[in-house]
Amino acid sequence: MLFLKKILTPLCAACALIFGQAQAQPAGQVPPPLPDPPVRSAPAAVSALPGAPADSVLLDMREAFRRSDKARLASLLPAARGHALEPWAAYWELKARLEEANPLDVQDFLTRYAGTYQEDRLRNDWLLLSGKRRDWAAFNAEYPRFRMRDDREVRCYAAAADIAAGKTPSKDVAEQVRRDWFAQRDQDDGCLYAAGLLHQAGVLPYQELWKKARLALEANRASLARAAVALDAPQVAPDVAAIQQNPLRYLTSRAAVGTHKGQELVVLAIIKLATQNADQAAQQLDSKWSVQLSPDDRNVAWGVVGKWAALSLSDQANTYFGKVTRDADLSDDLLAWKTRAALRAGDWRAVQRAVDAMREPAADDGAWVYWRARAQLALARSDADRAAARSGFERLAANPGSLGFYEKLALEELGRPISVPPAPAPLLADEREGARRHIGLNRALLAIALGLRADGVREWNYWTNLHVPGGMGDRELLAAADFACARQVWDRCINASERTKSFMDFSQRFPTPHRDTVLRQSQAIGLDPAYVYGLIRQESRFVMDARSGVGASGLMQVMPATARWTARKIGLDGFVPSQINDRDTNILIGTSYLKLALDDFQRSMPMAAAAYNAGPGRPRNWRNGPVLEGAIWAENIPFGETRDYVKKVLSNTTDYAALFSGQPQSLKSRLGQIGPLAPGEPDLSRDLP
Repeated sequence: MLFLKKILTPLCAACALIFGQAQAQPAGQVPPPLPDPPVRSAPAAVSALPGAPADSVLLDMREAFRRSDKARLASLLPAARGHALEPWAAYWELKARLEEANPLDVQDFLTRYAGTYQEDRLRNDWLLLSGKRRDWAAFNAEYPRFRMRDDREVRCYAAAADIAAGKTPSKDVAEQVRRDWFAQRDQDDGCLYAAGLLHQAGVLPYQELWKKARLALEANRASLARAAVALDAPQVAPDVAAIQQNPLRYLTSRAAVGTHKGQELVVLAIIKLATQNADQAAQQLDSKWSVQLSPDDRNVAWGVVGKWAALSLSDQANTYFGKVTRDADLSDDLLAWKTRAALRAGDWRAVQRAVDAMREPAADDGAWVYWRARAQLALARSDADRAAARSGFERLAANPGSLGFYEKLALEELGRPISVPPAPAPLLADEREGARRHIGLNRALLAIALGLRADGVREWNYWTNLHVPGGMGDRELLAAADFACARQVWDRCINASERTKSFMDFSQRFPTPHRDTVLRQSQAIGLDPAYVYGLIRQESRFVMDARSGVGASGLMQVMPATARWTARKIGLDGFVPSQINDRDTNILIGTSYLKLALDDFQRSMPMAAAAYNAGPGRPRNWRNGPVLEGAIWAENIPFGETRDYVKKVLSNTTDYAALFSGQPQSLKSRLGQIGPLAPGEPDLSRDLP
């Protein structure tokens, strides 16, 4: 409990500041804490200081909040008064009954906990409820005080509140609502309501409503599509339902598009059919519908067909995209898939055209900056052409706060080494002390130590990212990361350190917890420790008790069935799945499976990483087709999560190798080339679960 006492001591000494006297000194500052503990102790439900409320009260309240047990929360709240996490206890109690709460209760909470994360968190909840009720007076009273400004639905309600007050919505407001509405994958009241008001006001044309419906139907969210269409044409809701049920039948049962609504419905049907069978959708376009659609709708339809062909790694994908006559008609998402299909086909001219058509911020994404430069280089006919390509690589390589996947590839194109960047200037005593005295950061780490990880992470992210516009400055982030690292809360250490823009501190960004165990096990089975650390960092950020939504556990996020198979494979007698929560066993099982995958996939690091994330069956199929350089293969992985995972694991591995060896490293050599097995070569990966 040493860790908890040394966080609670400064927090409890500052309870008066937290609970009602926040004006007495700057928000987030407390008296100096005791010296840093050498090791983070495991939390336990005991009182940290004489007379302080027991931690068990907070844990009981969090459980009651999960169960929406309002009576239990109300009965426990008095016992939580004076605890360092009292703002959380009070938040849970009021949040659970917010819909029936008296507005005075809300104001009392906001005043009592002024300056805390919990104040702004409850304000966020109150704004959502006020918007849902169309209580614009209550909404407008609190919205100017809302600090986070990160809730899309709240922003949509703000636009609706302005319209309700008689303000004429501007094009900028309409564009903001459009972006927020398009970005939401689940239906909400706020953005749908605001979109309807803007449409009625004549600043959100019907075409935008149908674009939202297209996105929704492509994502298999029929209710979202129907709601969007209803804003323009509620009478065609049965047609949308019929399209969702059987798009091919819908298309074959109609002879012509007729009105603009008929044309929009045909496009919806082609999009839905493309998600099921891209070739069938292409046949419908070629045989019947292409000539009946407007040029821009025809281009969108072919773009969606090309995307879904690319997602299945079809050789036809680049051909379908080739039927698009104007790339500017495609969304940035479709242009990204056109780029991937062209990369897979080796069509560098199509790569360059697709990236050139992208809009900000997509055009500034490192992936597309890199591939545009590669296309320019492949098509270069003069020194000027080659210089233009080099400028793209230079742009990526010049980023002082990032050395990600594509920044590394750009460095290699420029012939520069991938090595550990210079460390920033050491923290000054007052910078370090500022983080150690910060109430919010202390409270976040305490919540994590007590087992309230989700709550602690939210509070940490608020103080580092959202409390002020743009978040903390680089030196503040460096100090916050140092504070978390000293307490071995590695995921928050990495999170804060990765946000610095003007420098990189590799000792923070790439920590090596459990080093003796990882090195010993890796060396025993002939596995590169840098690869192991690169994977663990991406899997769990070194959170010992990490749990995934599908049941994976521990540092290396091992699934129970995979653990049982691996245990049998390596001769680990008496293994039971609960043992994967033990650190050493988790590392033993995880590294052993990774080694088996690496060997069975012919030592291909990208393929083994993909197998670790998505199961071995998928990369077995993804390797079929042309022989590709590893970066093109990784960029064409159909699953967004796995695509991002493979790139980050290989990038992490390169960074850890540079740290361990002190020598320049190559990402390209680790990516290698990937293609089908040679004729007659056995597929050893067939045994992997």
